[in-house]
Amino acid sequence: MGAMTKLSFPFTAEKIRVRKAGEMVFISGVAFTGRDAVNRLKTLFLSFTLCAAVSVQAQLPTTSPKAAGFDPARLEVMHATVKRFVDEGKHAGIITLLARDGKIVDFQTYGFRDVERQLPMERDTICRAYSMSKLITCVATLMLVEEGQLNLDDPVAKYLPELKDMKVWTGGTADAPQLEPLKRPITIKHLMTHTSGLFYDFSAGNAALEKIWREADLWSGSSLTNFIAKLAKVPLLHQPGDAYTYGINQDVQGALIERVSGKTFGAFLEERIFRPLGMVDTSFDVPPEKMSRLAKTYKHGPDGKFVEDKPILEDWPEKGRDLEAGGSGIFSTAGDFARFAQMLCNGGTLDGQRILGRKTVELMTANHMVTLLNHQAAARQKGFGLGVEVTTDLGQLSMPSSVGQFGWYGAATTYCQIDPKERIVAIAFAQHFPFNEHNFFAAFQTGYYQALK
Repeated sequence: MGAMTKLSFPFTAEKIRVRKAGEMVFISGVAFTGRDAVNRLKTLFLSFTLCAAVSVQAQLPTTSPKAAGFDPARLEVMHATVKRFVDEGKHAGIITLLARDGKIVDFQTYGFRDVERQLPMERDTICRAYSMSKLITCVATLMLVEEGQLNLDDPVAKYLPELKDMKVWTGGTADAPQLEPLKRPITIKHLMTHTSGLFYDFSAGNAALEKIWREADLWSGSSLTNFIAKLAKVPLLHQPGDAYTYGINQDVQGALIERVSGKTFGAFLEERIFRPLGMVDTSFDVPPEKMSRLAKTYKHGPDGKFVEDKPILEDWPEKGRDLEAGGSGIFSTAGDFARFAQMLCNGGTLDGQRILGRKTVELMTANHMVTLLNHQAAARQKGFGLGVEVTTDLGQLSMPSSVGQFGWYGAATTYCQIDPKERIVAIAFAQHFPFNEHNFFAAFQTGYYQALK
């Protein structure tokens, strides 16, 4: 659908002039015979209708803060708070979006997407979503569960047999690891709840094990099949189901979706989620004609000034340069991601397009950490469902929220939270490493909740 905005004839929607002279009809100065003119006008009408549909579909409708139950003056307090993060040099640029009852209430941009060229953050700026990709991957997995192609308790090896004989780390060194076999198979639910024993090669808290994983070179190349083949040779941090360990689980889910659906993971998402939801700027790559809209990702240099940082996990925007990584690889805009989040807030549907069933969304957003051993769930600030964190107890938090609020974040300081009770979707993109370095999320969340009437 996105390609429909590029028309193959020399006319624009702003001004089409039609005049008749004898047997000829002139449309914006170009001559046609009577029949050709009728056909061309039909083509123009259809094309502009489709373009208008894409434009409307690409963003949620809008309303005033007051009509949506926000105090405009108190929203200005939030604006000032967010602006300070840019003015004080903490973040190069930020985009924030708030929606309530399916309508955008507040959509703001601050600072720059490219500091060196002084290009501002804009509403259609394309950003690296990083781990917010996990939300999309988990929805895609649940779609296959609904269709009876998967069960949450299925062993992953049923679909990815390469992973059947993975081993579990018990000690030793990188050169002489001590391993044990699986006590139980890794299930799809283990992947979705980050209880599989998979991790990131910078997050295990175990230098020897991290070294083994780094040397496996998981992220090189563009084939998820090769990714799985390499993953099969490295050990897990712990037995599946024994603990929550944040890791590369959704990257495995992407490979699983490819294997089950018979489509590339990117093609599955485009066909089943992005296109139905009108997410016209969301993909695993950024096409050349949109590259100027891509934000740079910054960190602070030794002198405190912003310097561009290279992507983590080889997440490059050029097509075919990296994996279609379900845990980190998606590029999107705030407007696009708000449409996805609104679908979840609506119980799985948006604009007549049902992506998930209502009861499946309820299952997704329940706290599945209660299955962990040794009361690990009680020590957590939030619960965790099937790919989403979930607020279960306001007394565990240091910022306003609602019981049942759910969502996730991305490594480049990106934020998505969905509050079904207050019917709020909140999105923020900052494009900054390290993750949430200046505690922006707490300030933003406090800001929008304090503005509610």
